[in-house]
Amino acid sequence: MDFRFDNSCIAIAVALLLGVVPQTARSQTMEERLQRGDAVVRSLNNRAPQPALERMRQEFPFLAGATQGFALGDVWSRPGLDGRTRQLAAVAVFAAMGETAFMRIHAGYALNIGVSEEELKEVIYMVTVPAGFPRAIAASQTLSELFTERRAAPGKQP
Repeated sequence: MDFRFDNSCIAIAVALLLGVVPQTARSQTMEERLQRGDAVVRSLNNRAPQPALERMRQEFPFLAGATQGFALGDVWSRPGLDGRTRQLAAVAVFAAMGETAFMRIHAGYALNIGVSEEELKEVIYMVTVPAGFPRAIAASQTLSELFTERRAAPGKQP
């Protein structure tokens, strides 16, 4: 017998073995999950694909597919939180982790969907308590750069 698995089958199998795929996602096709993930990105990124995800897809297609299908298609599209809350939470978590590149992407999304600069600044102030001043300062510098670029750009895109 010749068994062939594509990357989406492998991703689902690994996730099932690790128990990280919700029961509802198990009965959905990978294509449905990828479509939901694409819809999430486009809803946050002014109807455009996410450039970092598209670059990743070139050299790391499995990782890009897993990110789009699971992180975006399964987790990010869940009911229970609105887009603003999800983006503010993502900014806070990435800032607290010191992951300013990811924080910047989500701060851009937050601005795209109506979160104000002042609200993002408040999130960074909150980061000082659980994560410390060095991470909050790094996050504030990244946000300042993003704000400056968006203010200077026509149409204020991320």
